[in-house]
Amino acid sequence: MKTDLLLVPMSARWKDIRAAALAAEEAGFDGLWTWDHLRDPDGAGSGVPEAWTVLTALAEVTRRIVLGPLVLNVANRPPGLLANMAATLQDVSGGRLLLGLGAGGNRRTPYAAEQAALGQPVAADAVRAQRVVDAIQSIRRFWSGDHGFLRTDPAPPIIVGGFGPRMATIAGRHADGFNTQAFHPQLAELVRRAREARAEAGRDADRFIVSVFAGLEAPWLRADSRARLMLDRVGIDRLILLVSPPFDAGEIRDAGRMLERTAR
Repeated sequence: MKTDLLLVPMSARWKDIRAAALAAEEAGFDGLWTWDHLRDPDGAGSGVPEAWTVLTALAEVTRRIVLGPLVLNVANRPPGLLANMAATLQDVSGGRLLLGLGAGGNRRTPYAAEQAALGQPVAADAVRAQRVVDAIQSIRRFWSGDHGFLRTDPAPPIIVGGFGPRMATIAGRHADGFNTQAFHPQLAELVRRAREARAEAGRDADRFIVSVFAGLEAPWLRADSRARLMLDRVGIDRLILLVSPPFDAGEIRDAGRMLERTAR
C-alpha cells in the first residue's frame, strides 16, 4: 500500500507548502495531494491557494513523488481546458500526475457557498454525477489528439472521488480509480461496487487504483495497526493522510521515519 500526504490548503502559504512537499519527498512518502477549493468553508482564514497552480509549482520542485488534486470539481473547468492542463502537468512532472475528479459538494454542504461566489449553480446530485462521466469521456477524447489538442503519453490515471454507490459505480465503469474516506461505514461495499462495475465494463481490474484519506495519526503509519490491516483486507492501494497548516517539516520527516521502520 502506498502512503501519501494531502496538504490542506486552507490559509496555507506557498513557502510552507513547498517546504512540506520537499520534506514529504525526502521522508519517503509516495504522493502529494491538495484540495480543489478557493475559500475556507467556514469563511475564516486568509484565503486558499488554487490547487492546479500549486500542483504545477510542486511538479517543478519535486522529482519522484506523484501529484494529484483530491478532487477537481468538474463544474469549474471546461473539459477541453482541463484536458490540456492535465496533459501539460503530466509533461512537466515527467508522468507523475494522478488526476482526481469529482462532482463537487451538494447544496447541503458548506462548499455550495463557494460555488455561488463563483457564479456557479449547484445542480442536483444526478446531474453533477453525469457531468463527471461526460468530463471523463471528453478528456480522454482530447488526450487522443482530437481537434489538435495536446496528446499525453502515458495518460494520467483518472481517480473519481465520492462517498456513495453512484460515484463508486462511475469510478469503476469510466475511470481508473476510486477515492473515499478511510473510515467510511460502507467502505468494503463501495470498493466492491467499484471493482464489480469495472469488471462488468470489461476493463482490467489489476489497473484500478483504490485510495482512501484520513488524518495523519500514528496508527496509520504502523504497518501492523488494526486500521492499516483493515485497509489491506479491503484492498486499498493508496492511503492519503491529511496535514493541516502551518505545516511542520520535522513532523513530516518523523512520520516518514515511523512509516519506514514499521514497513521493514
